[in-house]
Amino acid sequence: MNPTLSSIFTGFLILIIGESIRIWSVSYAGSETRTTSGVGGSNLVTQGPYAIIRNPLYWGNIMMYAGIGIMSNALYPFLLIIAVFYFTFQYYLIIFNEEDYLRKTYKENFEIYCKHVKRFLPLPKSLPVEIKSNLKFDLRDGLKSEKRSIQAAVIISFIILLKFIFF
Repeated sequence: MNPTLSSIFTGFLILIIGESIRIWSVSYAGSETRTTSGVGGSNLVTQGPYAIIRNPLYWGNIMMYAGIGIMSNALYPFLLIIAVFYFTFQYYLIIFNEEDYLRKTYKENFEIYCKHVKRFLPLPKSLPVEIKSNLKFDLRDGLKSEKRSIQAAVIISFIILLKFIFF
């Protein structure tokens, strides 16, 4: 790890954007996005960031990992490139499993959603009214759900900052 003032600033900005995307996403989708017991979901979420990209949580995660990599300036840019490719591949496999569940559960609505919102590229089209979810944006629930991610980001950022200041 060899952080510089510019790597810390740039990386922290990317980290904050990634976490903000995650908070925005879970403020619509709820804490059930945190489950590790298998694929599921009580709603087809098509609002907020989900109207722009189908997998905003994974996009936010990748940005957070990239931000930390840039902040630490560890083997930059090689470690960052490897991490981004690894997580993109990992999430791609998970997404196929999740989309299979959504396709079986929400059938035609999910197919319409897929035609209007891309999996990884934020290139939205206007969503038809009949597939728009009517979920309430709940920032308090989003922040509560993201408590561990926020704590981890703050601790890692603090460690990198200490390394920069004292070493």
